[in-house]
Amino acid sequence: MQTWNLLEIPTPEGSRSPVVLASEDDSRAVLIGLHPGQSLGDHQVKEHAWLVVLDGTVELSAGGESVTAGAGTLARFLPNERHAVRSEGGARILLLLAPWPGEGHYRGDRPAAV
Repeated sequence: MQTWNLLEIPTPEGSRSPVVLASEDDSRAVLIGLHPGQSLGDHQVKEHAWLVVLDGTVELSAGGESVTAGAGTLARFLPNERHAVRSEGGARILLLLAPWPGEGHYRGDRPAAV
């Protein structure tokens, strides 16, 4: 068993210092701190992306929709779904990616299986 106190792990540079908590053959967990005004700009990933707001508030946008999400909110983005995450006041989020790596994702150490 492994445990983490997600509210105490440092992310000193906010979105520029994400913390990979675990990375297995089937999933990846990443803790991201967002300083006030920081964002994860419009992007997409090859995996299912599950985002949990742990602290603070974020603006989530995808598919022409936007929602304000506070602590306790769980959001899911489908593979290749363009989305953005922004926090005016600062926030802490947990990102779960599965499967890891997704089809078509290149990890840098090997190409994804075809």
